[in-house]
Amino acid sequence: MKNFFTIVLLGAFCLVNAQAFKGKGDTKLNIGMTIQNGGTGILAIADFGLGENFSIGVLTSYLLGGSNINDVNAEYRFDAKARFNANLGSVMNISPKFDVYPGLNLGLKNFGGHLGARYFFSDGFGVFTEFSVPFAKYDSDAMSKYNNGSTFNIGASFNLD
Repeated sequence: MKNFFTIVLLGAFCLVNAQAFKGKGDTKLNIGMTIQNGGTGILAIADFGLGENFSIGVLTSYLLGGSNINDVNAEYRFDAKARFNANLGSVMNISPKFDVYPGLNLGLKNFGGHLGARYFFSDGFGVFTEFSVPFAKYDSDAMSKYNNGSTFNIGASFNLD
């Protein structure tokens, strides 16, 4: 296990040319896992830079498992959202490889907000984490709770530029 951490740290220090958010024309793809109360699933996020510090994007997620998955109709397992992000990595001036992005999302199940962070190890590969919470729910049906609650997302991030 020590060797694994040594290799990861060495790789992180050797790849210093990565940049988390470059601004207009920058495209990021996040692929990962979503964890929520009673369920887990997969997700894909695409963010497109429109300005120096903001981007728009789309998120799709699908519930794979949960405590009551057999009681959940297929229509409640899928969710899609439009997103707006304020990319604050350059404003915070921590590292060009690190980006923090609060934002808003408008989805099929709710309207909400999210707070995320990306760290790039190289020009094309990094990791991300994100926490999302709904502000307004469109459907109060108990079966829609899987896509109507707070979620924690984690996974790999790819720079498509």
